[in-house]
Amino acid sequence: MTRKMLMFAAGAVVALASGFVMTAPARAQSGPVAAAMAAGTVGEQADGYLGIAGTVGADVRAEVESINIKRRAAYTQLAGQRGVTVQDVAAATGCQTLSSRVKQGQAYRIGAGAWQTKGAGAIALPGYCATAG
Repeated sequence: MTRKMLMFAAGAVVALASGFVMTAPARAQSGPVAAAMAAGTVGEQADGYLGIAGTVGADVRAEVESINIKRRAAYTQLAGQRGVTVQDVAAATGCQTLSSRVKQGQAYRIGAGAWQTKGAGAIALPGYCATAG
């Protein structure tokens, strides 16, 4: 993904800030997934999707899958509107999520790397997470 394409997709993510994709993490603030996120067994990934970082029950696994299906549908819709790939939209959302929504103590993963726990500082984002300005 080129930096120009990512910046374009990132602009699309900003357009979604009040839309469906950004409501999925908000929905995860309560219930089994929220508890799993607080426990570090579910976390955000740089690819824009939730992932299983530890041992979870079937209810949590099903809810994570449901959230990811909804995210992919929203990414697909936006990608079609913006003329970019679904992966570009998902990655741009992942960058935004990792930089602003993952809280201290929560699990996250960059690429195929190991799961990490966010400390007090900022997450070291992948190189493709371009910043405006």
